[in-house]
Amino acid sequence: MFTLSRFKFSSSLVTSLVALVCLLALVGLQVPQLNQLITKSKTASIEDLKREVAAEKLRLELIQKIPSLGFSNLIADWVMLSFLQYFGDDVARSRTGYELSPEYFEIIVNRDPHFLQSYLFLSNSVSLFGGEPEKSIALMEKGLKLLSSKQPRAYYVWRYKGIDELLFLGDAKRAEKSFTKAAEWAGEHLDAESENIAALSRKTAEFLGNDPDLTSAQEAVWAMVLVNALNSNDDRTRKQVIQKIEAQGGKVIISPEGAVSVKLPKPKST
Repeated sequence: MFTLSRFKFSSSLVTSLVALVCLLALVGLQVPQLNQLITKSKTASIEDLKREVAAEKLRLELIQKIPSLGFSNLIADWVMLSFLQYFGDDVARSRTGYELSPEYFEIIVNRDPHFLQSYLFLSNSVSLFGGEPEKSIALMEKGLKLLSSKQPRAYYVWRYKGIDELLFLGDAKRAEKSFTKAAEWAGEHLDAESENIAALSRKTAEFLGNDPDLTSAQEAVWAMVLVNALNSNDDRTRKQVIQKIEAQGGKVIISPEGAVSVKLPKPKST
């Protein structure tokens, strides 16, 4: 279960209050513009929903620019709560898609790369629902540069990255390296969970080292992304995914009933 129990305040009460006032003042500069854009209605038109997304995009751009003032973890938690509300609004996402997911992810990685719980939620949203695994992988790589093998369960980020590389990119070599690192990091911890993850990651890396054919796994995952996009009327993701598949020499077939078939070219033998 996701919990937010990570708030740590080391500054004095006066300093904290001053920092919060400054932060609110900076955000307040954009309030008039945000108020013109934000529309909250259960019966909102598509135009209203697009304005709401535009308002949220503006807010996220502002958060990217404002100084942390000693509240990096708090800002990351605040953004994560906003993301969960954004992601969980199935009605709105079915009409406007998931284009803001990478922006939530980037803010959290920049503000608090040690917020391990966020990586699973956000990588899935960006890769699986948004159809942008390259962005998800790049943000995980950015976070991993600031994480340490000594941090409990940090090895999961290497696994999330390896899964995206394996299933979405079909890059066995990159995925092998990620699972190898996951095994190494997990191997530094003596608890049962870490030992299990170390063994599983090691076996996965060994499997990938044998240069397996990943075509079927890739086809299944891309088909899942397309079905999600079709069910949610997310034309942006649908077009983007089809473009990526065709760029790989693949083909997408969508039946009148909505059944999706993805065919990717078999890898060339070396």
